[in-house]
Amino acid sequence: MADDRNNVTPRPFRFAVGFSAAGSRAEWRDKARQAEDLGYDVVQVPDHLGMTAPFPTLVTMAEATNRVHVGTMVLNAGFYRPALLAREVASVDQLTDGRFEFGLGAGPDFAKPEFEAAGLPFPGGRQRIDYLRDTIGEIRTLFANGHQPPVRRRIPLLVAGRGDRLVRVAAEHADTVALAGVPVGTDIASEEAGTAALARRVEFVRAAAGERFSEIELGLMAQAVDVHGHGDSDLSLPRMFNPGLSDAQLRYLPGVLHGSARSIADTLRHYRDAYSVTHYAVPETHMTALAKVIEELR
Repeated sequence: MADDRNNVTPRPFRFAVGFSAAGSRAEWRDKARQAEDLGYDVVQVPDHLGMTAPFPTLVTMAEATNRVHVGTMVLNAGFYRPALLAREVASVDQLTDGRFEFGLGAGPDFAKPEFEAAGLPFPGGRQRIDYLRDTIGEIRTLFANGHQPPVRRRIPLLVAGRGDRLVRVAAEHADTVALAGVPVGTDIASEEAGTAALARRVEFVRAAAGERFSEIELGLMAQAVDVHGHGDSDLSLPRMFNPGLSDAQLRYLPGVLHGSARSIADTLRHYRDAYSVTHYAVPETHMTALAKVIEELR
């Protein structure tokens, strides 16, 4: 449902692209420059064993760019002790001249082999989410008490999630709540049903956030972007998260954007005006497609 209670100017759109691999320092730098040239606001990296470590990668990309922010999408909280993570966060923020965006998550179920390989416990989902919440609180206390390298600003916190418990923690504590998909039924049969599911999810965030809802940047992970005339449709990511849906049903999901660049831009304007969703993150495979939409919005 639209919220016009405060009658305020809507937040500007912000677009992020995630990179997971590169063969060299030069390639990481080139990727960051390309994203900046295409109009992206944030470049992001994940946090998994077998991939380049996130913090030095972000510093490298920041050094190669002038405007774009750098962030994690997302760190697995269970990999870290809060005091050590706080040191890393504060240091990266300093070394990127305040362009760091701190994305944190509980650790997905499929990360269990990584935790085992690292010799770390992998508790159940409820315990991982509790640890995430406690980590956020401890890091903010450390920053407030000056126990880390100098922090000259409030480093923005992004928490991404899909399930109710994780989204509730995000709504209660994060600056950016990134919806990693919107729950729908296996009988979804129209784009209107997908939009209705998004509306319900936003209302869930609103209820969990309470009075701080107006302070939250609300985001949606765009799992697929199919701009007519710009490459073939790739539904592999939404299919991974929604294995019970047909290809036709996947296209009804609010995080699956398809149509002309102008029509997708109109959809995102509607999501902003009706549901306050202004932050969109895409994987690298959809970077150039979404760039066509960014051109329509700026």
